Amino acid sequence: MRSVRQRRTVTAASLLAVLTLVAAGCGGGDSENAESSGQEAPDASALDTASGVTKVTFWHGMKGANGEAVDQLVKAFNAKNTGKIEVQAVYQGDYDETITKYKTSVQQGNTPSVVQIYDIGSRFMIDSKQTVPIQSFADKDGYTLDSIEPNIANYYSIDNKLNSMPFNTSMPLLYINKEAFVKAGLDPEKPPSNLDEIMAAAKKLTVKQGGKTVQYGFNAAIYGWFVEQLIAQSGTTYCDNENGRKDLATQVNFADEQGVKIATWYQQMVKQGLMPNTGKKTDDAQAVFKSGTSAMHLESTGSLRGYLDAAKGKFTVLTAPFPKLTAADTGGPIIGGASMWIDGPGHSDAEKRASWEFVKFASSPEQQAAWHTGTGYFPINKKALDLPEDKAWVAKYPQFTTAITQLHNTKPTNPSSGCILGVMPQARKAAEDGLEKAVLGTDPAQAMKAAADSIKPQIDQYNKTVKK
Repeated sequence: MRSVRQRRTVTAASLLAVLTLVAAGCGGGDSENAESSGQEAPDASALDTASGVTKVTFWHGMKGANGEAVDQLVKAFNAKNTGKIEVQAVYQGDYDETITKYKTSVQQGNTPSVVQIYDIGSRFMIDSKQTVPIQSFADKDGYTLDSIEPNIANYYSIDNKLNSMPFNTSMPLLYINKEAFVKAGLDPEKPPSNLDEIMAAAKKLTVKQGGKTVQYGFNAAIYGWFVEQLIAQSGTTYCDNENGRKDLATQVNFADEQGVKIATWYQQMVKQGLMPNTGKKTDDAQAVFKSGTSAMHLESTGSLRGYLDAAKGKFTVLTAPFPKLTAADTGGPIIGGASMWIDGPGHSDAEKRASWEFVKFASSPEQQAAWHTGTGYFPINKKALDLPEDKAWVAKYPQFTTAITQLHNTKPTNPSSGCILGVMPQARKAAEDGLEKAVLGTDPAQAMKAAADSIKPQIDQYNKTVKK
């Protein structure tokens, strides 16, 4: 569960330095016990004939309750594979810290067996050529990947090839304070479905006393993820070349009509006093909703459990689908979260096969049900939802069914798959800078154009390095 936004400020310079080394052949040579190299999936016999216990190192960015769930997953796997495989889970910090440490490990030729990398780090992971695609293992073994939720698999696939195994997945939602809706004469069972409807409802939900706002109709962080979501909802792509899935993306599109409309809406909501400007930190925006001083709020499914706990005794939390940009939109939202990547160069065939066994175990229905109920993240294996323990959990927290329905109702398309861009963390920050300037009074079109222009040199530099 993602209670606060993971820090996503990796510099383009560090990323490009790693890619340059990889292109020059300096990124991770094979270890002495490696039986094959590169991105090939070895035969199952490599593990069957291995002597002793094959060790697997798993780097991840989960802490707190999520970290405990990772430890339980690893403990269950090791118990099942005693004397054959042993996985060691190592917490590396948040998402940005994990990918930064991974880049250093590539430079040093000492990568972990398996690494959890956030969604927007996917382009880098593919271009680094340090991993064995999950599809390669599945094809070699005749292992079906059909049980993975189509929209989730679609995000981590290019040319119908699954590069990494989805692990923790979230979706964006509209959160509602039920009592605030009822008091304002609004039906909480018929929530706003687009930005115009949210603005209209927010006018009725905003409460002032003595000239001071005691309840805002709406609030959300100035978060680039929401820009990506609203553009996807419109059925258009966040970046060119089919969101970077046809070829390397060369530009972002958030300065187009959709992005300007989003920035204009943010500006007007704050200007009219319907929404507080809580800045870019999602924990600050979350605190407003948790305190009951905002009637509507945008956040990830990963926040649901925390919101339910915070609202106990104060108000009832309801969930609704993430809003459309306009009433005419027919697109769908994008998943968030992270996936597991199996490293190739520098690792023995037995280690690669052991890593594959671990990744398969983590994606099994039983483990995904345990992960789902233990963290609140969406189960990537659709069969997990049919298990008794998962059904009981969803019955206890019916607010989560919104995310299930939303995911299943979203058609897998390039727009709903999200942009796969080498400098996506920087692009997200640029979009946030544009939104913030608009909220503070800059013309929305100018603010978003300046933001899009600011990221173009980094995109060009990245692409130039990759194509060397």
